[in-house]
Amino acid sequence: MEVQIFGTRKNPETRKALRFFAERRVKVHFVDLDERAASPGELRRFAQQFGVAALLDRGSRRFAELGLGAARLSDERWLDRLAEEPGLLVQPLVRQQHRLTVGPAEPEWRVWAAPG
Repeated sequence: MEVQIFGTRKNPETRKALRFFAERRVKVHFVDLDERAASPGELRRFAQQFGVAALLDRGSRRFAELGLGAARLSDERWLDRLAEEPGLLVQPLVRQQHRLTVGPAEPEWRVWAAPG
């Protein structure tokens, strides 16, 4: 089994996800969003399953700094913004084959990592 984790090293939830999979000896491909932004296409995959609103961390410091509280953007424009500003994303975004999670989802990860 292999998982792909999108997040930033300074995000505590991303660090928890990395530790969770490392403890279970699951191979992890980590994409540090501070070094390489997620493509709009990759974000679209998560948005198709959860909706763009689920990807947006309205409580983040970056959201407040950019003054986006009253912003009313189309889903496509939000996806572009999220690709440009990883601080606006709920982290971590985790993908295992066709299964996806947004934010902390340890119960679901346990099912993925279960033997058999």
